Amino acid sequence: MKIYSYRIAGFLAIGAAMCLMQSCAPYFHQPTAPGKARLGEETAFTADLRNLPPAREKIVAAVYKFRDQTGQYKQSETGTSFSTAISQGTTNILLKALEESNWFTPIERENVANLLNERKIVRSSVAQYKEGENLPPLLFAGIILEGGIISYDANIITGGGGLRYFAAGGSTQYRQDRVTVYLRAVATRSGKILKTVYTSKTILSQSIDGGLFRYVTFKRLLEAETGFSTNEPAQMAVTEAIEKAVQSLIMEGVRDNLWAPAEKSAAQMKNLVTAYEQEKTQMSDVDVYGVKRSAIDAPFVTIQPQVTATRLYSDFARRSVQAGYGLALDFHLTPKIGLQAAVGTGRFLNPDQFNQAYSSADINLLFKPLPFQRITPVFVLGGGVVASQLNGSPFSLAGRRFAKLNGGVGLQFMTSRALGVRAMVDYNQLLNDQLDGRTAGQFNDYYLRGTLGLTFHLGRFNRTQPVKKP
Repeated sequence: MKIYSYRIAGFLAIGAAMCLMQSCAPYFHQPTAPGKARLGEETAFTADLRNLPPAREKIVAAVYKFRDQTGQYKQSETGTSFSTAISQGTTNILLKALEESNWFTPIERENVANLLNERKIVRSSVAQYKEGENLPPLLFAGIILEGGIISYDANIITGGGGLRYFAAGGSTQYRQDRVTVYLRAVATRSGKILKTVYTSKTILSQSIDGGLFRYVTFKRLLEAETGFSTNEPAQMAVTEAIEKAVQSLIMEGVRDNLWAPAEKSAAQMKNLVTAYEQEKTQMSDVDVYGVKRSAIDAPFVTIQPQVTATRLYSDFARRSVQAGYGLALDFHLTPKIGLQAAVGTGRFLNPDQFNQAYSSADINLLFKPLPFQRITPVFVLGGGVVASQLNGSPFSLAGRRFAKLNGGVGLQFMTSRALGVRAMVDYNQLLNDQLDGRTAGQFNDYYLRGTLGLTFHLGRFNRTQPVKKP
């Protein structure tokens, strides 16, 4: 029973750690009974629309059709279903956003045939019972708002992670979709397109699960599992993208003097337009994944003095980690790909069994997936030689030499264009089993090495500059 208690405690600890790391609020709000009807939730931009400065004169706007133009069906694990991925009632969402902004007077045009038919009925009734009384004329629109949802991209980012040890552990998965909205204003009198704006919104889905399957004692099996998933509603994402489009249309119209705020709110609106222009400038340098394309320049040459920690895995059982130092020099052929030359020195030590100072020289192919970002993974793959030191020379390769293959992964952080920090772990596989002077077993000797050092950057590949508007 004592072992059983330890197992339960271990499982609870794993579950608690998962909750703390992954934010398990939905886990403690699981529905256990039917809910009551309630008012619809608001998005992050609803309050921004309501708090816009008032217009000098409201714009009469007509919306005939603002629909899903993607034709995309909802995906499932077994394929696609006949249910559409996006709401087909987006005209209603746009009309509500126009009303919330207090800049527009939306008029009915989507079902104008029903309105005209009803007015005929009213006129017929009025003519029969109230002779000489007429209906007022319909409002006509100053602008027509057109556009729609032109893209729904599923699975633009997917991923996850997990850990399981002796049948106990958990995992997490996530997926990100993207919806894109275009909105344009057309002048009724001339047919001229006054403004076109474009917005997008990501839709996040994620799941977390954990489980335990273990024989705790003879004939006693413990099995437990738990988990939850959250899916951002597509309708809320569409609503937020449309509200952002309406806000952008108002800002750009004010900037180009198509419409104007009330005189008492002119200063406030000027500040909002300035902030909007700054946002546009920033977004011109952001890619589809929300990452800045030109956060920092990529260097031509990188010099990295480094400290190392080495652990030898040889035919001796006892192992230890030994410190050393080295120098790496990177020559970049492109911002992402380069060649690396590295030298290092240290000591291989199996306590009371093997003790030898060594020097190494490597030539590697270098790959940095995000060269213009301050933080980027770094991958190296290549080979080299490791040799025992003679006459106390730290970088001498005159002793016994052994060829090797190596590969490594790390992370680089650039504090500025000229300076950064890089940490890496690399695996070094020797091509024979004679490094420790002993040949035993079926595997060759190898060693793991960790490096940490400053990076000094010389020259640069010019980053992509955002286009400046006149």
